[in-house]
Amino acid sequence: MYQINRRREIIKNTIYIFFILLLAVVSTYYIYNKFQGARNIDFNSESLDVTYHEKTGDKLTLNKVIPVTDSVGLSSKAYLISIKNNLTEKVNYKLKIVDDLEQIKEDQCEGNLITKDNIRISIKENRKNNKIYTLSELEDGLLLDDEIGALEKKNLAIRIWINQDSALPMNAKMHYHGIMQIVEDDKVAVIQ
Repeated sequence: MYQINRRREIIKNTIYIFFILLLAVVSTYYIYNKFQGARNIDFNSESLDVTYHEKTGDKLTLNKVIPVTDSVGLSSKAYLISIKNNLTEKVNYKLKIVDDLEQIKEDQCEGNLITKDNIRISIKENRKNNKIYTLSELEDGLLLDDEIGALEKKNLAIRIWINQDSALPMNAKMHYHGIMQIVEDDKVAVIQ
């Protein structure tokens, strides 16, 4: 009799533990997807799907003047972008960095902008090496001119920081507002 009761208790406890673990896994999955989806901001055209993996979407912002070396800048937080080609043919695209005039006007910060000579920017495509530029070096803000293969997906990481050689005073109340634009070459359609 004692063996039967003990066996029933073990089976009952095993079932309880199983359901508790199942509930924990399912709720963790839904919580993760809810917050992950809130961070991703999508823009689509006929040929490209562009996903910005930050709450700020396509906006780049520098709020603090802290000059750092390139190695420190490359370890800073990245703005992540995924670009997916929906066509069965190659698509040419360009990634441009342009001033966010709306945000500058909204913040009324025309006199407090960091000059492009003082801003460094890097781009890393998939697993390739980082390419580092000074923002003023970019002709028309063109950071990347590339093509994406048929049904291919590319991941880009963009980092932005203040040049170590900058003469700006440390922690000055200056900032930069920019927008990342993906431009399809053939169709001249801007995705932003």
